[in-house]
Amino acid sequence: MSQTGTAPVAVVTGAGSGLGRAITRAMLQAGFRVALAGRHTESLTETAGGSGQALTVATDVTDEKSVHALFGTVRDAWGRIDVLVNNAGTFGPVGGIDEITVEEWRATVDVNLTGYFLCAAEAMRHMKTQDPAGGRIINNGSISAHVPRPGTAAYAATKHAITGLTKSISLDGRPYNIACGQIDIGNAATDMTHGFAAGARQADGSVKQEPTFDARHAAEQVLHMAQLPLTANVQFVTLMATTMPYIGRG
Repeated sequence: MSQTGTAPVAVVTGAGSGLGRAITRAMLQAGFRVALAGRHTESLTETAGGSGQALTVATDVTDEKSVHALFGTVRDAWGRIDVLVNNAGTFGPVGGIDEITVEEWRATVDVNLTGYFLCAAEAMRHMKTQDPAGGRIINNGSISAHVPRPGTAAYAATKHAITGLTKSISLDGRPYNIACGQIDIGNAATDMTHGFAAGARQADGSVKQEPTFDARHAAEQVLHMAQLPLTANVQFVTLMATTMPYIGRG
């Protein structure tokens, strides 16, 4: 929460759809001022729903100048940044590591890893220098940060890397009252997971239906993390459909 007594300020990337939309709306409802970042202004506006506490900023998280402009716009509008939710992501190519192209690999790394790095670095710069200093960064990891699906080398590699990034940000942020945590989500019902209900490839080569859960539960967990005082931190949390084939996958 904000240390200033005013409505806390959050930046949510990938806010135009899926989990980003659910997280944004939960935070707006809870009284946050939220800057919505994403590639498409139309979808960001739809997420905002006319809220006077929302600021939409078309952003390419893979572009350093675009990310710099995003955080400058938020700081100019509201004076500080209390929370960053790093959420923008892509599932990337599907296929064996010898079947995906270097271009597909790099595109996935650019969004899922470099995008998180650029946004976290920019958020840290502002959180260090604002008065009072401090803030929180929440990274959207994945079940694939622990156990990959077959044929998803690019996605799994980036999500494993996010865990290392989360730990590094936590350590680097300590002297400046900046906390960082990670939520690993398994099959929240979004456009990205829509196909799992029809069937997802398993480690043994079979294709099976997988359960999903309402994305609002993931949004509520992110909100809980965001509302904690900076003296407490959820370092890692795993939230998944109760019966998804994760424990014992393979």
